Amino acid sequence: MKAVVLHGEVPEGAGRDEQDVLVQATQVSRSLAELGYKPTAIAVSADFTRLIEHLNILQPDFAFNLVESVMGQGRLIHMAPSILDYLKISYTGARTEAVFVTSHKLLAKKFLQMYGLDTPPWISPDDPGANPFMPGAYMIKSAWEHASVGLDDDSIVSAQNEKKLHKIMKTKRDCLGGDCFAEAFIAGREFNLSLLAGPVGPEVLPAAEIRFDDYPPGKHRIVGYRAKWDEDSFEYRHTPRSFDFRAEDAPLLEKLADLAVRCWRLFDLKGYARVDFRVDEMGRPWILEINANPCLSEDAGFYAAARRAGLKFNRVIERIIADI
Repeated sequence: MKAVVLHGEVPEGAGRDEQDVLVQATQVSRSLAELGYKPTAIAVSADFTRLIEHLNILQPDFAFNLVESVMGQGRLIHMAPSILDYLKISYTGARTEAVFVTSHKLLAKKFLQMYGLDTPPWISPDDPGANPFMPGAYMIKSAWEHASVGLDDDSIVSAQNEKKLHKIMKTKRDCLGGDCFAEAFIAGREFNLSLLAGPVGPEVLPAAEIRFDDYPPGKHRIVGYRAKWDEDSFEYRHTPRSFDFRAEDAPLLEKLADLAVRCWRLFDLKGYARVDFRVDEMGRPWILEINANPCLSEDAGFYAAARRAGLKFNRVIERIIADI
């Protein structure tokens, strides 16, 4: 069977967050070849006519969709599955609608709120009145971009009135991809719950906690851009991923697993996914983001959880393909 591996075109000089998709494409292509498929990698640009012509020539049996952005814009992530739908080509991972909704963080939060799933309240210049303003700490986040783009210590701000918060958001829009919002900052622990399609539904892989080791007093405990991508930074070296928990964490982990499955079903996810949580000092979980088609690099969080569950990379790829 012929397979195409779609990934976003990476311009010269792009940051590590964008370059990582090339690592994923190489690893997935190698795995597909080992599994007996004939893979062809295609870089997706804004020239959608050319992409359609290329796919029509190749006539693949399916596509492995790794597109995270187009032209460096997360807001265009849904274009790849949309074109595959148009061409009636089967593909891995979430469908177009799920990719769009989960990638638009505010839209995803509205769905979560609508269905009674706790997500931190937010203030948005484009959605006035969505939540009442409460004085306190907020994290300024991009509405579209993932991989912690634009997140650093300066992203946490203290606001005593809504006017000041809107002013801060206005100054940060450009470095956050244009659209941003302020999310109530949840002080506490951070967890990632990965899910992988199985024969009877999604399997919740071992829970991972991001620890904040030796963080000095006053330093915000967040997984920002440096923690993910800058290997020489304090944040990168002091935010290890841990799968080891105390016995008293068992009820919390069970609750997180249940919430992750509920997110899978709510957004009609397929193949694989990751749900990110903060757990406050009272032990209450808050859903931060739903990551449809999360990073598949062998050193990233999703595969770390799969490896912890005893799954080899090729088996993960097989199970993702089986859920097309």
